[in-house]
Amino acid sequence: MRAEGLQGAVLVVKTSSTTDHRPARAGRTGETPERDFVALGIALAAIVLFVGTAGAVIPNLVKAWHGMAAPPDKALTNALLLNIALVLLGWHRYKALAAELASRRKSEGEARRLADLDHLTGCHNRRSFTALLGDLLSGLERREQALAAIAVDLDNFKKVNDLHGHQMGDEVLRNTAERIERLLPDGAILARLGGDEFVCVVPYHPQVPDRIDQLTARMIEQVGRPVHRDAVAVDVTISIGIASSRQIDDMRNGTASAQKLMHKADIAMYHAKKQGKNRFYWFEPSMENELRFRNELEAGIRRGISRDEFRPYYEQQIDLDTGKLVGFEMLARWESPEMGVVGPDIFIPIAEEIGVIGEMSERLIAQAFEDAKEWDAELTLSVNISPVQMRDPWFAQKLLKLLVQHNFPPDRLDIEITETCLHENVGMVRSMITSLRNQGVHISLDDFGTGYSSLSQLRSLPFDRLKIDRTFIAELKEEEQSAKLVDAIVAMSDGLKLPVTAEGIENEVVLEALQRLGKMKGQGYHYGRPEPAAEVLQRLGQQDLLAKEKRDNVTKIDFTKPEPNRGGDSRAG
Repeated sequence: MRAEGLQGAVLVVKTSSTTDHRPARAGRTGETPERDFVALGIALAAIVLFVGTAGAVIPNLVKAWHGMAAPPDKALTNALLLNIALVLLGWHRYKALAAELASRRKSEGEARRLADLDHLTGCHNRRSFTALLGDLLSGLERREQALAAIAVDLDNFKKVNDLHGHQMGDEVLRNTAERIERLLPDGAILARLGGDEFVCVVPYHPQVPDRIDQLTARMIEQVGRPVHRDAVAVDVTISIGIASSRQIDDMRNGTASAQKLMHKADIAMYHAKKQGKNRFYWFEPSMENELRFRNELEAGIRRGISRDEFRPYYEQQIDLDTGKLVGFEMLARWESPEMGVVGPDIFIPIAEEIGVIGEMSERLIAQAFEDAKEWDAELTLSVNISPVQMRDPWFAQKLLKLLVQHNFPPDRLDIEITETCLHENVGMVRSMITSLRNQGVHISLDDFGTGYSSLSQLRSLPFDRLKIDRTFIAELKEEEQSAKLVDAIVAMSDGLKLPVTAEGIENEVVLEALQRLGKMKGQGYHYGRPEPAAEVLQRLGQQDLLAKEKRDNVTKIDFTKPEPNRGGDSRAG
């Protein structure tokens, strides 16, 4: 985009300038006067006194020097000399104070300038940028121009610091600021708000917003180039959100209007991150509603954990060869007083992002241990572990501690981890798997086929079972290619001596196709939807699969009769 297309709208010096855009603040009373009037007054008084005294003494001194008169009075002569000393002293003091005050004014001006800049990148900081943007917005109502606030955030910047150190992180931030600034047209302002967040404001004509699109596209391209330091190259991407001053009702509120515009740009930037990062979006009102709902969900999740609103539900696992119930997979459900029963696809990603997935999972697992102790000792319990939890080096110890606290047999527990965990830190994953298996816990590789597991990883990591992802299983009735893929996975598992579990069995057609492929376990809605603990106990009582001490205490029901509507659709997933 050519810069001349945006020139002339607003006259603002770009970030690289050291000019202070705001008027200098007046000093406090008595601290920074233009002159020291006390010292100057003393000097002037001494000069007046000198004139009066010299008029009487100097003529007599001249006459006495030529022998024409008697020497002048000694007191007057001494007074004249003292008067001269006072004049010199007062003038010297005045000059010294004037120089000191000039130096102080210069230092205060420099301090004010530095207070408005980010020390690392040289950009404006949040305080000065907000004030400047407020002034620009206030003056816009008299013009036909508009301002675009562009919020920029580096994607996965924390990994740069973690992997390469903070010096490399600082280098990336400096390079980002320089690359963005080189692209900005005249009249634009760039600021670093803190961390890896930047924002710039660019004037544009409302009828040609595509100029802003072109600018942001070039930002993504230029910032995405590798940053080199000490023979190390780091690739970074950015997510951008854009908001227009035309989206603000009142632009005359100065700082308040600036903060509203920046907030809208932030919302658009977070939307860009949610949509996959390394892209830009203009702000739309629906994004604000979505963010508000997201914030309500976050608050609700935190409250729900403390109030035990997250409950374990259980999905049956069946031996496809015999049709016998062999265990259950624990699935989380949120029994929210406001929203009803919420599926994990809604709250699990948010819990992972806000850092509460560990606490939530530990509570659910502890409850599942207590529930499963009332089942027959032959039934297993499968628990899916979040990749976020696998980053915790103490996860294995925490899980083993829960097993001991609840006196649950380790050989009845099957931990399921996804393929994505293998690519983040395979060494840590191997250590955790080994620790758990040494205590008798079984480990399954979940969602197999959707990631990038290699045969070498399957052979080197001590897995006990593979779970074929439901996307392949669900298409068995329609896609011949999917049947071949599932057949290949089953054949490979046989070669590796790893038993298989098939997820997502929805009907008899899929079941029959799997039965032809060999022995395996299966689960899916064909056998029923996930149920809370109380309903599981009723089902197990019907099948005489309760723990011995529970068999005589549970009322058996006939599952062949229609059940009352328990809102099964809301628990799907």
